[in-house]
Amino acid sequence: MKVFIKILIFSITMVSVYGQKEVDVLIVGGGAGGTSAGLQASRMGASVQIIEKTSWLGGMLTSAGVSAIDGNHKMPSGIWGEFRQKLYNHYGGPKAVATGWVSHTLFEPSVGDIILKEMIDATRLDVAFEAVFEKVIRTDGKWVIHYKKEGRPYRTIASILIDATETGELLPLVGANYRLGMDSKQDTGEKEAPEKANTIVQDLTYVAILEDVGQATHRKGLVKKPEDYDAEAYACACQRKGGAMFGSVADCDQMLSYGKLPNKKYMINWPNCGNDFFANWPELSKSEQEKVLKKAKSFTKGFVYYIQNELGYKNLRLANEFPTKDNFPMMPYHREGRRVVGKTFLTVDHLERPYDFKFYRTGVAVGDYPIDHHHDKNLKAPKIDFINIKVPSYSIPIGSLIPKNVDNFLVADKNISVSNIVNGTTRLQPVVLGIGQAAGTIAGLSVKHGINTAQVSVRKVQDALLKSKAYLLPFVDVTPNDKAFAAMQRIGVSGVLKGYGVPYKWANETWFYPKRIVSEYELKNGLLPFFPELELVHASGQSVTPAFIVEMMNKIKKKITLEAVEDLWHAEGIETPFSSSAQLDRRTTCILIDKLLNPFGFDIDFNGNLK
Repeated sequence: MKVFIKILIFSITMVSVYGQKEVDVLIVGGGAGGTSAGLQASRMGASVQIIEKTSWLGGMLTSAGVSAIDGNHKMPSGIWGEFRQKLYNHYGGPKAVATGWVSHTLFEPSVGDIILKEMIDATRLDVAFEAVFEKVIRTDGKWVIHYKKEGRPYRTIASILIDATETGELLPLVGANYRLGMDSKQDTGEKEAPEKANTIVQDLTYVAILEDVGQATHRKGLVKKPEDYDAEAYACACQRKGGAMFGSVADCDQMLSYGKLPNKKYMINWPNCGNDFFANWPELSKSEQEKVLKKAKSFTKGFVYYIQNELGYKNLRLANEFPTKDNFPMMPYHREGRRVVGKTFLTVDHLERPYDFKFYRTGVAVGDYPIDHHHDKNLKAPKIDFINIKVPSYSIPIGSLIPKNVDNFLVADKNISVSNIVNGTTRLQPVVLGIGQAAGTIAGLSVKHGINTAQVSVRKVQDALLKSKAYLLPFVDVTPNDKAFAAMQRIGVSGVLKGYGVPYKWANETWFYPKRIVSEYELKNGLLPFFPELELVHASGQSVTPAFIVEMMNKIKKKITLEAVEDLWHAEGIETPFSSSAQLDRRTTCILIDKLLNPFGFDIDFNGNLK
């Protein structure tokens, strides 16, 4: 009897710890941000696991079917640049993926999943696919996460937890403070925000991928008319009100080619009388959410039925793109979720006037898309002309990824600390890939140095990102192919030389002008916060020369000769002939100041202030 009891106890213990794993970093959500975070942390030597509820990686990029990249076309930053290059390699170059007029980069969702899985295969990254997250517990300084896979219970213990879910699912579970819905003017100080806050989130979309099968006579792939079908809901799909988007949409062919993919496929993610759908999911129970998402999918089925029958495109059939019975994506496209209260809070004012603040000094990810919100399907949403809120391209500060009140917990998707208005641009795919890479860098450094995620050095995170060819500032005319890319980025985030931002159509820009000559006054003022002794140096509007740099260095007791500057000049491959009176452009100045004075080496806090 005693032996039987011992065996029974042993069996129960084995069941309770079935599938236990311990890692440095655990990421819940294998979407764009989660995959990018996992790749980066793993590459930095951390042991990493991703828990993903579907069988794919990529989230909105793939599993939700939004495979038309919005923004960052001229800024192939870090993992986003790697992913895009692999798309080029697969399809045959940039022109082969510039198939639809909404984007420069369009691809089949299934191909995106394959590429992301190939990228993780080169790391030690472990992914638990089709894993249903159940609960999270904090004990003895560790995170304990329970989930189920194929009906069996699993448990992972981790030092660092990252919420990379599409809607910020973990924030209320770990006790993180968060924002939800539209902020008020009082909350953010944004003149464009509504007077009163609300919990209204953007419309979501159940995307469909259609394939041109030619003059098919069979009915396979034709959508059955939904019970709640209303043709009037889609009646203006082939025209834009006032021709506001890229000029007017001339006809239905142009509407469909909006998201045309390679291999005669079409992404159906159309806002105007299309398949956007309002779902008040934050205020619903889990079962209620499932019901409303079924309605959202049915609404998209109605739009596909409309395209096939009312518009006459029976050559367009549901593509066999996803591993689902109905050929629809595994999840809807959520444009918005819960947003953590972070160490810093990014508002539209910071985007409009970056150099009036210091957040740019802490930049870890970049974006250039306009502020674009979808609220057409909710008549109760306050009317804000989001698209006419003009901002230049921007940087996301590191403090937006680090919660204010929870240790060793990071966010890595659309759940960062930004205002509701700013979320309209930070939610885009390449930006989220950058956010994920930054979160993975923070986690990787925390593991490496055995410190809390809130204790990481801003400059060490930025340095690691630069080594991964990621942008810190959105300088459109400074590419990673330039040998001086990192030097110009470092001098830029140090604030020594600033960029010039302009709102520009659907891809905002910030220019650094590497060939522009630098004045003595500009350089002196940029260096003063680091070297107050330079106040005594006379600086005119004349151009900076090697002789002036030597004079400045002698003033701050960093003795150097012109010969030493010339040696550095040649070692760095500066093509302009050297002389003591050579006029220095911004690129050359960055190279010399970065090497000789290293203002980037001065550590800063999350607000961009010198420590």
